[in-house]
Amino acid sequence: MGTHATPSAQARLLRSYVSGRWHTPADEGAPLHDAATGEEVARISSAGIDMGAALEYGRRVGGPALRELTFHQRAALLKALASHLREHREELYALSARTGATLGDSKFDIDGGIGVLFSYSSKGRRELPNDTVYLDGPVEPLGKGGTFVGRHICTPLRGVAVQINAFNFPVWGPLEKFAPAFLAGVPTLIKPGSQTAYLTERLVELMIGSELLPEGSLQLVCGSAGDLLDHVTGQDLVSFTGSAATAARLRSHPVIVRNSVRFNAEADSLNCAILGPDAKPGTPEFDLYVKQLVAEMTVKAGQKCTAIRRAFVPAELIDDVQEAVCARLARISVGDPSNPEVRMGALASLEQREEVRRSLKALKDAGRIVFGDPDHVDVVGADAERGAFLSPVLLRADDPERTEPHEVEAFGPVSTLLPYTSTEQVIELAARGQGSLVGSVVTGDADFAREVVLGVAPWHGRLLVLDADDAKESTGHGSPLPMLVHGGPGRAGGGEEMGGIRGVLHHMQRTAVQGSPKVLTAVGNSWVQGAPRSEGVHPFRKSLAELRIGDSVVAGPRTVTDADIAHFAEFTGDTFYAHTDEQAAEANPLFGGIVAHGYLVVSFAAGLFVSPEPGPVLANYGLENLRFLTPVKPGDALTVTLTCKQITPRENADYGEVRWDTDVTNAEGESVAKYDVLTLVAKESER
Repeated sequence: MGTHATPSAQARLLRSYVSGRWHTPADEGAPLHDAATGEEVARISSAGIDMGAALEYGRRVGGPALRELTFHQRAALLKALASHLREHREELYALSARTGATLGDSKFDIDGGIGVLFSYSSKGRRELPNDTVYLDGPVEPLGKGGTFVGRHICTPLRGVAVQINAFNFPVWGPLEKFAPAFLAGVPTLIKPGSQTAYLTERLVELMIGSELLPEGSLQLVCGSAGDLLDHVTGQDLVSFTGSAATAARLRSHPVIVRNSVRFNAEADSLNCAILGPDAKPGTPEFDLYVKQLVAEMTVKAGQKCTAIRRAFVPAELIDDVQEAVCARLARISVGDPSNPEVRMGALASLEQREEVRRSLKALKDAGRIVFGDPDHVDVVGADAERGAFLSPVLLRADDPERTEPHEVEAFGPVSTLLPYTSTEQVIELAARGQGSLVGSVVTGDADFAREVVLGVAPWHGRLLVLDADDAKESTGHGSPLPMLVHGGPGRAGGGEEMGGIRGVLHHMQRTAVQGSPKVLTAVGNSWVQGAPRSEGVHPFRKSLAELRIGDSVVAGPRTVTDADIAHFAEFTGDTFYAHTDEQAAEANPLFGGIVAHGYLVVSFAAGLFVSPEPGPVLANYGLENLRFLTPVKPGDALTVTLTCKQITPRENADYGEVRWDTDVTNAEGESVAKYDVLTLVAKESER
């Protein structure tokens, strides 16, 4: 084994960003080395940082600044930040190469992280209100008279989201945790994995330098976490990515336990890929399985918490799969990650390489190596010993019942082929991983896919079913997506990251609020049935600036006739018997005679409440939550009550969305239809 290069006199100390300023360590720090050359890149230390003060700064300065912004305003900042970082990708790619990453690896990390920002920005604008409170679920009646009701609301925690990251994704890792916390209104403190912290430091420099983020909303600690966790409170959150052993140690930290701190862990896991019995050589699925397995072994040199460690294949196909995978691995060139000819770079450090070699010794007890030599690899443009290079290693364990492949993870370019003989057996074998982030099933047989998915789902956070139909659009086994949860049960940490709005709500407190409709309307900025209404000027004549929640119009009555129903049936082509055949309609136990079309009722209601002249209302763009509650028969007189329920201004637009509560009643006061009307309304009236 080679030695690292002599420390460079030019190697700089990584800085941290805490309490509103850049901090240079008080000592010389520990060296960080280029994964491919062994040269010293930087030195790292957190000496001199007051961790308690940093957390308090986030709570005192960052939290209030973020909570002043609405969800939409925070979403707009995420989009602007993503655009800013995208302009600096080339610089980040170049620095990423020093971590051992090829250009493809770097794009996976850097572009993936930037993509998370874009995704959360989009979801924030589309799925969250332009407000500072999130309404979780419907209003619940708590009394018979409708004067006592309840509702769940979500508000930002008043602490700091502390993230402790692994070394393998120095950009994507921080950004995938930062985005939902920021959107929720909670400041973040990043503690990156030390081996690659120089890339995270530059990322944070760019983020702070953008001047887009409210002061205190982002901090960085390079080096040891020290006594950081001694200062967390019940309003803070801790998110960890790394080994299961470290996750267990952090989870049991006395302060985390005592203060019931929200702790989320995403840990390395023994992820599997299952080849279906139908996927024989020559089928698209066979080729997809082989290609995916090799990609997961070699992207980021196998240093992915989502990489495939256990490759389950039908026993009768294992020789074919082995031959195809080995042939593909033989074409993988290993070496200098900056060389465009190289397909796989180095592991993050020499220490990491030795850790993989130690794990391989245990795995070899259960099987044999069929490709690669853990002690030798030919490299392109680099020194095989000075850099942390390792050959891809494929093992084969003909006895899948051996415990080692289901318990030992080599965190590098290593995977083990394992045979199975039945669907029941492969489900049981997959579960032996004791909890995984992701598994994949490669098959063209939808029935086999269903049986396996339902069988292994309790042990997995995400499952990919890959076939010829979805292959072109599939993002792959190892690619977590911001709109889906990333995490898993058991060994995988028992937590979830991202998951779209779920990830945002993780950073918020859900509170049940009980009170009168008037109070819940005020708390949630959304009109609740039973709250006061204001009638006067038709609300369609009011701009967004003039409109108020509770503004209402009552219109009608209009009597529905036999002729109306017959005409609507003929005009629309909806001649369902309940609207056109008296005898058949009478036999229907729900109706007992001819009834009006539901959409005729909705159309009549629109005709009643609309204000037809040009004005602030620009468009009707949808109905939601439509329910038909009471049949409408010829002779029924309809009245509609339209009430402004929620007002959502759109950022950077001259209009906003207005949600109207709509209640159509008959002469007896029974609701025949209820729904929300969505309109776009100008912010200001043209005078």
